Amino acid sequence: MRIEEVGATRLGAKFSDERNCSNRNSSLLPVTHSTEQTIASDRTVRLLDTTLRDGEQAPGVSLSPDEKVEIARSLERAGVSVIEAGSACTGAGERQAISRVTDLDLDARVTSFCRGMKSDVDLALDCNVDGVLIVVPSSDRHVERKVGISREENLEKTAEIVSYAKDHGLWVEALGEDGSRADLDYLEQLAEASLDAGADRFCFADTVGHAGPERTHEAVSRLAEIGPVGAHTHDDLGLGVTNALAAVSAGADLVHCTVNGLGERAGNVALEEVAISLSHVYGVETLELEELYDLAQIVSRSTGVQLPPNKAVIGENAFTHESGIHTDGTLKDDKMYEPYAPETVGRERRLALGKHTGRAGVEAALDEHGIEATDDEIAEIATRVTELGDRGRRVTDADLLAVAEDVTGDDRDRVVELLDLTATSGGAVPTASVRLDVDGEERVASGTGSGPVDAAVSAVREALGSMANAELESYHVDAVTGGTDAVVTVEVTMARNDRSVTVACSEADITRASVKAMVDALDRLLAADEQPLTPADD
Repeated sequence: MRIEEVGATRLGAKFSDERNCSNRNSSLLPVTHSTEQTIASDRTVRLLDTTLRDGEQAPGVSLSPDEKVEIARSLERAGVSVIEAGSACTGAGERQAISRVTDLDLDARVTSFCRGMKSDVDLALDCNVDGVLIVVPSSDRHVERKVGISREENLEKTAEIVSYAKDHGLWVEALGEDGSRADLDYLEQLAEASLDAGADRFCFADTVGHAGPERTHEAVSRLAEIGPVGAHTHDDLGLGVTNALAAVSAGADLVHCTVNGLGERAGNVALEEVAISLSHVYGVETLELEELYDLAQIVSRSTGVQLPPNKAVIGENAFTHESGIHTDGTLKDDKMYEPYAPETVGRERRLALGKHTGRAGVEAALDEHGIEATDDEIAEIATRVTELGDRGRRVTDADLLAVAEDVTGDDRDRVVELLDLTATSGGAVPTASVRLDVDGEERVASGTGSGPVDAAVSAVREALGSMANAELESYHVDAVTGGTDAVVTVEVTMARNDRSVTVACSEADITRASVKAMVDALDRLLAADEQPLTPADD
């Protein structure tokens, strides 16, 4: 029998109880809770991450099996309770990826998305998943127009497919697709039919991000009277988190999310935003919050979807201060302009430089780079930084250091300087050669890579040797002008020995701009080291 093939010993341990999500220590700042708090701090709420399925349905996103495995491991480190690894019916490649995830033997429950078809459940079983999320139509639009059956037939088919999955030893959540636009009386009937057939829970789905929090609360409240209920919300109206919290307030104890809010159209509700909201506002702990930023970076890198700088929790600007008033206040009291400490979610606070930067921000930045200046010199440096910002450009670390050197008269000799660069990409393998001046010694090296920039960077590293090891933390390219003769600005942030520096360079050639910015960043980082450079590796 198929149920014997599933492996009762593995499932028994996992399904003896829902995954333990006891409160963990948090470095959140104190929150004053209202006496009318709608979500009690002793509530148990779990998160189901669907980045590997619903998140991958975002336009242009396709994850390899290796990438799915890496993300699944990161989700496990973060303490996610349920991981929807994909949709087994998609194809052989998808099933291979799901099987790779189930082979990890994670503490998290691993599931596959299934349509209301026995063949989909069979394919999921072949991947050795712990459970399935079975989508069934719930609105008349989906029942009658999409599937072409009656309400009564839909109830029968739902009960049949749920029973089939349960008979084969699977944990089952039935999801009422387009539930936010369904007749609530019928949605209740669908939930009852699913639970009576053995489903472990029913999920309210705001499939197209249509609902407001009032509708969500009403629907979930009624469903919660029937049995365990989850919530699946989208962000088409910018109400993804609001609806998720409304659902929890109404009785939902499982929230579907994606990392970074990936998903179709405007995306699903963001995992990191739900987790921090529940923790900070209501004292409900769902995840290891300090893992959130690394998780966001891994997903962004794997999917190729960059994080918006103003994104809550994980955006570059979330804990960055430029305004003179905000910077001064933050330096006096780090709780002054932040709802919670950046370390809570694995971040660090950053003070940015620009037209709004005040004296306190400049002094803090100079101190970070180990530069001493008098009060008058700091005032002059702050004035020049403001002037640079007034020209419409971002002030980088390199700009600040150059201004400081000019004001203080502390000229320095460059450690590394780009003398010449040649790059070709017309052949089968892009190649590049560089000529550098390194502490007065001329070094020439070549390299190959996936493109001319990658090849040139390889050549630079070859020329500098092991002492130039540095991590490229960010790389951004912006076109300054239009047309075929456009000038591009490349901005890089590099880190070495717990020190980081940001440098921008504008050139007509993107390869030269990239390499020059990286060399200038390395020059600043190496100049900060007390130890001299060693010769390049042979």
